[in-house]
Amino acid sequence: MTAMAHEPMATDKETLLDFFLSLDTPEGFRAELVEGEIVVTPPTDGDHEDYLSVIGTQVTRRSATDMQISGYKGLVLSSSEDQPTDHVIPDATIAPYALRLFRGAPPWMPSDGVAMVVEVTSSKPRNDREGKRYAYARAGIPLYLLVDRDTSAVTLFGEPSGGDYGGHTTVPFGKPLPLPAPFSFDLETAEFV
Repeated sequence: MTAMAHEPMATDKETLLDFFLSLDTPEGFRAELVEGEIVVTPPTDGDHEDYLSVIGTQVTRRSATDMQISGYKGLVLSSSEDQPTDHVIPDATIAPYALRLFRGAPPWMPSDGVAMVVEVTSSKPRNDREGKRYAYARAGIPLYLLVDRDTSAVTLFGEPSGGDYGGHTTVPFGKPLPLPAPFSFDLETAEFV
Protein backbone atom coordinates (compact mmCIF):
# COMPACT_ATOMS: atom_id res chain seq x y z
CA MET A 1 0.00 0.00 0.00
CA THR A 2 1.37 3.41 -0.95
CA ALA A 3 0.10 6.73 0.35
CA MET A 4 1.07 10.17 -0.87
CA ALA A 5 1.70 12.92 1.65
CA HIS A 6 -1.34 14.89 0.46
CA GLU A 7 -3.78 11.97 0.59
CA PRO A 8 -6.07 11.71 3.62
CA MET A 9 -5.25 8.79 5.88
CA ALA A 10 -7.95 6.40 7.07
CA THR A 11 -8.64 6.99 10.73
CA ASP A 12 -10.16 3.75 11.97
CA LYS A 13 -7.66 1.83 14.04
CA GLU A 14 -7.76 -1.46 12.08
CA THR A 15 -7.08 0.29 8.76
CA LEU A 16 -4.25 2.32 10.29
CA LEU A 17 -2.70 -0.81 11.79
CA ASP A 18 -2.98 -2.68 8.47
CA PHE A 19 -1.38 0.25 6.66
CA PHE A 20 1.41 0.45 9.23
CA LEU A 21 2.17 -3.28 9.04
CA SER A 22 2.37 -3.08 5.23
CA LEU A 23 4.93 -0.25 5.16
CA ASP A 24 8.14 -0.89 3.25
CA THR A 25 10.61 1.58 4.74
CA PRO A 26 14.03 2.22 3.19
CA GLU A 27 16.90 0.16 4.55
CA GLY A 28 18.05 1.37 7.97
CA PHE A 29 14.87 3.35 8.66
CA ARG A 30 12.50 2.35 11.48
CA ALA A 31 8.74 2.71 11.34
CA GLU A 32 6.76 2.71 14.58
CA LEU A 33 3.10 3.20 15.44
CA VAL A 34 2.93 5.29 18.63
CA GLU A 35 -0.32 6.65 20.00
CA GLY A 36 -2.02 6.40 16.60
CA GLU A 37 0.81 8.17 14.75
CA ILE A 38 3.21 6.51 12.30
CA VAL A 39 6.74 7.67 13.05
CA VAL A 40 9.58 6.92 10.61
CA THR A 41 13.09 7.43 11.94
CA PRO A 42 16.28 7.57 9.82
CA PRO A 43 19.44 5.64 10.71
CA THR A 44 21.16 6.95 13.85
CA ASP A 45 24.51 8.69 14.15
CA GLY A 46 27.61 7.31 15.85
CA ASP A 47 27.14 9.23 19.11
CA HIS A 48 23.65 7.70 19.49
CA GLU A 49 25.12 4.21 19.17
CA ASP A 50 28.01 5.04 21.51
CA TYR A 51 25.57 6.00 24.31
CA LEU A 52 23.78 2.68 23.83
CA SER A 53 27.08 0.79 23.92
CA VAL A 54 28.10 2.49 27.19
CA ILE A 55 24.73 1.60 28.77
CA GLY A 56 24.75 -1.96 27.43
CA THR A 57 28.26 -2.65 28.70
CA GLN A 58 27.41 -1.44 32.21
CA VAL A 59 24.11 -3.34 32.33
CA THR A 60 25.67 -6.65 31.32
CA ARG A 61 28.71 -6.27 33.58
CA ARG A 62 27.28 -4.61 36.68
CA SER A 63 23.64 -5.69 37.11
CA ALA A 64 22.74 -7.78 40.14
CA THR A 65 20.78 -10.06 37.79
CA ASP A 66 22.19 -11.36 34.50
CA MET A 67 20.57 -9.35 31.71
CA GLN A 68 20.18 -9.73 27.98
CA ILE A 69 19.83 -6.75 25.66
CA SER A 70 18.22 -6.49 22.26
CA GLY A 71 18.72 -3.45 20.07
CA TYR A 72 15.72 -2.43 17.99
CA LYS A 73 13.36 -5.27 19.04
CA GLY A 74 9.78 -4.67 17.98
CA LEU A 75 7.32 -4.55 20.90
CA VAL A 76 3.53 -4.66 20.74
CA LEU A 77 2.10 -2.55 23.56
CA SER A 78 -1.39 -1.92 24.80
CA SER A 79 -2.86 1.37 23.66
CA SER A 80 -5.82 3.57 24.43
CA GLU A 81 -9.29 2.42 23.40
CA ASP A 82 -9.58 4.68 20.36
CA GLN A 83 -6.13 3.94 18.89
CA PRO A 84 -4.54 0.88 17.34
CA THR A 85 -2.09 -1.20 19.33
CA ASP A 86 1.25 0.60 19.71
CA HIS A 87 4.13 -0.99 17.79
CA VAL A 88 7.42 0.45 19.05
CA ILE A 89 11.09 -0.31 18.52
CA PRO A 90 13.11 0.83 21.54
CA ASP A 91 16.78 1.62 21.04
CA ALA A 92 17.40 -1.12 23.63
CA THR A 93 15.12 -3.63 25.32
CA ILE A 94 16.52 -5.25 28.47
CA ALA A 95 15.22 -8.36 30.23
CA PRO A 96 16.54 -10.89 32.75
CA TYR A 97 18.68 -13.42 30.92
CA ALA A 98 16.91 -16.34 32.64
CA LEU A 99 13.67 -15.47 30.78
CA ARG A 100 15.30 -15.77 27.33
CA LEU A 101 12.59 -13.45 25.97
CA PHE A 102 14.23 -12.88 22.61
CA ARG A 103 14.85 -16.51 21.65
CA GLY A 104 12.16 -17.53 19.15
CA ALA A 105 10.29 -14.24 19.53
CA PRO A 106 8.37 -12.91 16.52
CA PRO A 107 9.39 -9.56 14.97
CA TRP A 108 6.70 -7.85 17.09
CA MET A 109 6.61 -9.42 20.54
CA PRO A 110 4.67 -8.57 23.73
CA SER A 111 6.52 -6.66 26.45
CA ASP A 112 5.82 -9.14 29.26
CA GLY A 113 9.03 -9.72 31.22
CA VAL A 114 10.88 -6.64 29.90
CA ALA A 115 12.71 -4.97 32.80
CA MET A 116 13.71 -1.72 31.09
CA VAL A 117 13.62 0.02 27.74
CA VAL A 118 16.15 2.64 26.64
CA GLU A 119 15.79 5.53 24.22
CA VAL A 120 18.46 8.00 23.11
CA THR A 121 16.98 11.13 21.57
CA SER A 122 17.66 11.70 17.91
CA SER A 123 15.59 13.23 15.12
CA LYS A 124 12.20 12.88 16.88
CA PRO A 125 12.91 13.81 20.54
CA ARG A 126 9.27 14.69 21.37
CA ASN A 127 8.27 11.12 20.58
CA ASP A 128 10.90 9.77 23.01
CA ARG A 129 9.99 12.29 25.73
CA GLU A 130 6.22 11.88 25.54
CA GLY A 131 4.63 9.38 23.13
CA LYS A 132 6.90 6.45 23.87
CA ARG A 133 7.01 7.25 27.59
CA TYR A 134 3.21 6.99 27.76
CA ALA A 135 3.17 3.84 25.62
CA TYR A 136 5.77 2.12 27.82
CA ALA A 137 3.90 3.14 30.98
CA ARG A 138 0.54 1.87 29.63
CA ALA A 139 2.23 -1.48 28.90
CA GLY A 140 3.53 -1.65 32.48
CA ILE A 141 7.22 -1.73 31.56
CA PRO A 142 8.82 -1.13 34.98
CA LEU A 143 11.65 1.21 33.91
CA TYR A 144 12.20 3.62 31.03
CA LEU A 145 15.67 5.15 30.64
CA LEU A 146 15.81 8.27 28.46
CA VAL A 147 19.14 9.74 27.36
CA ASP A 148 18.22 13.25 26.24
CA ARG A 149 21.04 14.65 24.15
CA ASP A 150 19.37 18.07 23.76
CA THR A 151 19.27 18.66 27.52
CA SER A 152 22.46 16.68 28.31
CA ALA A 153 20.59 14.69 30.94
CA VAL A 154 19.56 11.11 31.67
CA THR A 155 16.13 10.37 33.17
CA LEU A 156 14.95 7.11 34.68
CA PHE A 157 11.15 6.78 34.77
CA GLY A 158 9.57 4.22 37.10
CA GLU A 159 6.31 3.28 38.83
CA PRO A 160 4.06 2.94 35.75
CA SER A 161 0.43 3.72 36.55
CA GLY A 162 -2.52 5.29 34.76
CA GLY A 163 -0.78 5.81 31.42
CA ASP A 164 2.38 7.49 32.70
CA TYR A 165 5.23 6.94 35.11
CA GLY A 166 4.64 8.10 38.69
CA GLY A 167 8.29 8.68 39.51
CA HIS A 168 11.42 9.82 37.78
CA THR A 169 15.01 10.76 38.54
CA THR A 170 17.04 13.03 36.26
CA VAL A 171 20.79 13.64 36.39
CA PRO A 172 22.99 15.75 34.13
CA PHE A 173 25.56 14.01 31.96
CA GLY A 174 28.59 13.22 34.11
CA LYS A 175 26.65 12.29 37.27
CA PRO A 176 25.78 8.70 38.28
CA LEU A 177 22.16 7.56 38.04
CA PRO A 178 21.01 4.90 40.53
CA LEU A 179 19.22 1.98 38.86
CA PRO A 180 16.96 -0.07 41.15
CA ALA A 181 16.58 -3.86 41.25
CA PRO A 182 16.97 -6.01 39.26
CA PHE A 183 19.92 -3.84 38.13
CA SER A 184 21.03 -2.47 41.52
CA PHE A 185 23.96 -0.30 40.46
CA ASP A 186 24.73 3.33 39.64
CA LEU A 187 24.82 3.97 35.88
CA GLU A 188 27.91 6.06 35.17
CA THR A 189 27.26 8.81 32.62
CA ALA A 190 30.69 10.46 32.57
CA GLU A 191 31.35 9.11 29.06
CA PHE A 192 28.28 11.01 27.77
CA VAL A 193 30.00 14.39 28.35
